[in-house]
Amino acid sequence: MCFLCDFKTSQASPWSGRRGFLLAAGSAAATPVLAQVDVGNASAMRQLVPAETLEASATQQYSKMLAEAKSKGALAPDGNAQLERLRGISTRLIPLAPQWNDRARQWRWEVNLIGSKQINAFCMPGGKIAFYTGILDQLKLTDDEAAMIMGHEMAHALREHARSRLAKTQATSMGLSLGAQLLGLGQLGNIAADMGTQLVTLKFSRNDETEADLVGLELAARGGYNPQASVSLWEKMGKASGGAGGPGFLSTHPSGPNRIRELQANVPRVQALYEQSKRR
Repeated sequence: MCFLCDFKTSQASPWSGRRGFLLAAGSAAATPVLAQVDVGNASAMRQLVPAETLEASATQQYSKMLAEAKSKGALAPDGNAQLERLRGISTRLIPLAPQWNDRARQWRWEVNLIGSKQINAFCMPGGKIAFYTGILDQLKLTDDEAAMIMGHEMAHALREHARSRLAKTQATSMGLSLGAQLLGLGQLGNIAADMGTQLVTLKFSRNDETEADLVGLELAARGGYNPQASVSLWEKMGKASGGAGGPGFLSTHPSGPNRIRELQANVPRVQALYEQSKRR
């Protein structure tokens, strides 16, 4: 699952003025009204795929992954220092999630740690988060940097990028459109149910990655994590991309100077949120 794809600067700034944290009526994944970032409305195409079906499929696949890791002695047990550190970060970010997607109130969030040298992390639909030890150990992540990754991955789930990507891909191949909702979604629903095995390696678009960067940065800043860490994180990713670490994360999330420049330019937009959170 996504985190490190380069993106280009658009002509219009993706950042908006201060607005408020209420969801637009009837829009479960719309931009919060008081957000510092403006990423627009979530893709309407996602409506072609039942959210409940995809989330259930993700939960099933996540459980299989954890069971496999446990059978190999690779699943960190409760009380593991690194796992507790990640769960501590999540307790500050998860309460902010419903401001970006009201469905998140119903999600049964989980955070787990898998022992692997791979540089990898993801958040499946429905709030199923996993980090690999490789991303923590090889990059020597600070709490602020780990929060930037977690916020980014959470943002993909909150913006329902997997749901949209699946809908667009399958609707195109099947010759469907939004009007297909009126004819029944049985076939797309079945596809969503079988999607679990692809969720970890699903590639998102450049726009998806931009949205996840912006929403994740704001989530982390509001949670009390220094947004400057997003720059140091990408610098570490840039160095790691030239070495070993497993193909999973870096092959689908290449680092690059454009992203660092964008972050350096836009971190000040959420700096006040971070400072406010530290005063609470």
